[in-house]
Amino acid sequence: MAGIEGISRQGERMSAYGRDENEWDRLTEAGRKFLVERARLRKVTTYTELNSILVGRTGHRAFDFERAHERAAMGHLLGLIVLRHHERDPATSRLMLSALVHYLGANDAGSGFYELAKQLDLLPKKASKAEKEEFWIFQVNALYDHYDRPRA
Repeated sequence: MAGIEGISRQGERMSAYGRDENEWDRLTEAGRKFLVERARLRKVTTYTELNSILVGRTGHRAFDFERAHERAAMGHLLGLIVLRHHERDPATSRLMLSALVHYLGANDAGSGFYELAKQLDLLPKKASKAEKEEFWIFQVNALYDHYDRPRA
């Protein structure tokens, strides 16, 4: 039985959007690694491509973008990826890996990207459309620059 924002209790473990903690952990790490790869290649990706990569790398079921609940679950995952990335690479604490993910046929991040940026105090709460676009472009370029550096 789904609870608030797709979270339900199954036994003693919390489950978000019908996926348990272990699944979220594997999806988060696989997604983080893939987005770092994309940044190193100086390329963005789509939700569709990310979904396919996650299935291939984890063996977990795909997100069904025909269902609002599943689209929200992908947004949840992208938030987890950003936070995990900040933990793993503190030098990126002002960067959002999710900036590299956009809708097929679009050249912009989704609304959840901007909401998370506001929650992380990276974007003003009442940012204009122009400010959002500038922020997104900055994020993508900053990620490219960060991962373009030679690795130690």
